[in-house]
Amino acid sequence: MRFSTISLSALMLASATPALAQEATAPPPAFTVNANATVVSDYRFRGISQTDKKAALQGGFTITHESGFYVSTWGSSIDDYIAAGSDQELDLIAGYSHTFSNGIKLDGGVLYYYYPGGGNAPTDFFEPYVDISGTYGPVTAKVTANYAPKSNALSVGAGKEDNLYIAGDLTAAIPKTPIGLTAHLGHTFGPSYLSIGNEYTDWGLGANVTWNHLTLGASYVDTSKDAFLGTRNLSGSGVVVSLGASF
Repeated sequence: MRFSTISLSALMLASATPALAQEATAPPPAFTVNANATVVSDYRFRGISQTDKKAALQGGFTITHESGFYVSTWGSSIDDYIAAGSDQELDLIAGYSHTFSNGIKLDGGVLYYYYPGGGNAPTDFFEPYVDISGTYGPVTAKVTANYAPKSNALSVGAGKEDNLYIAGDLTAAIPKTPIGLTAHLGHTFGPSYLSIGNEYTDWGLGANVTWNHLTLGASYVDTSKDAFLGTRNLSGSGVVVSLGASF
């Protein structure tokens, strides 16, 4: 009877092993979904405040296929001077990313800026983009180019205007800590509505701390131009604080 009990147990274990092995080596899902929500003390778009230097609520989600194709949406509250009375920006994105064997990542797609409730004035526009990034130890470097074709929404006068934005970003994780550092430098080529007439440069330095799904960040931002709303310089230097959650 003892021999029979051992044989039965071994048989049950042997029959279960393939199922356990199959479960352990199950392929990743074809689609992944990521979401985020953030509160910021000031929404700066390429260095210029979109919220009259006041707080904004932001959030979005991305659906990525294993092939590298993805669709994403992201939204933020804005002030009504940005888009003919609209109080919300909604970005709709479709793109593709691929990481090569040498670690270089190529990402490109099309972004559509949509401003619901923007009245009769043209406010919405497309902006194709491409970026190349690479990670070297704890440091990741990225170069980005965004080009918005000519449209009435970008015009600062009669006729249509286009806009080109070139930027470089560095991010670094401090080893064995939850702290990250960021540096940004960008240039907007005008004239267009996005450059508020003439071209300008924006830059920033920041730091963040991550705990579980939460990230607390602070950054110093500034630009090379003045864009006044009343007595407030919307493109002047300032510190932006953010608290975000990822899911």
